[in-house]
Amino acid sequence: MSGNPGKGRDRARAPRSKVPSSNAPRSNAPPRVPEGTGFTARPNPARIAGYFGLAVLGALVALAGTLVQAAWFPGGLIIALAGSAGLFYGGRLLTGTQIGALAPAVGWFVTVFLLLSGRPEGDYVFGDELGLVLFMLGGTAVAVMCATTSKVPQSATPSGRSGI
Repeated sequence: MSGNPGKGRDRARAPRSKVPSSNAPRSNAPPRVPEGTGFTARPNPARIAGYFGLAVLGALVALAGTLVQAAWFPGGLIIALAGSAGLFYGGRLLTGTQIGALAPAVGWFVTVFLLLSGRPEGDYVFGDELGLVLFMLGGTAVAVMCATTSKVPQSATPSGRSGI
């Protein structure tokens, strides 16, 4: 036994310092307004410029896809749709938002519809009707799939590598 019985009890009963605990709310702090998310957040000029750049890329991919799918019908159509899918999904991965897939899709749709309107002479850029229908439906389906995916896939390992 110890020579000082009750020494530990005296320490437990000693008055505590006047420092408030970390869990206690501060009474002198001003109230914090929660920051907005999504459409209620403050606009970020860099993000807006990125979305605009993706829309311009969507217009360029639509123009190139229109010409390629008309020139080399079955192979050109596959190349055009693969390019569109790569841009839509790449925009989604790059920004991490659904708007990242919608921005190039909007540029793509606007360009394709402008090219569909034709010229005063009566002809238009698309080669044949089957290629036109497949390009429009395929591009639309890819844009919808990329824009409505629930979450961008993340790696299960912290380092991003799946091996040892």
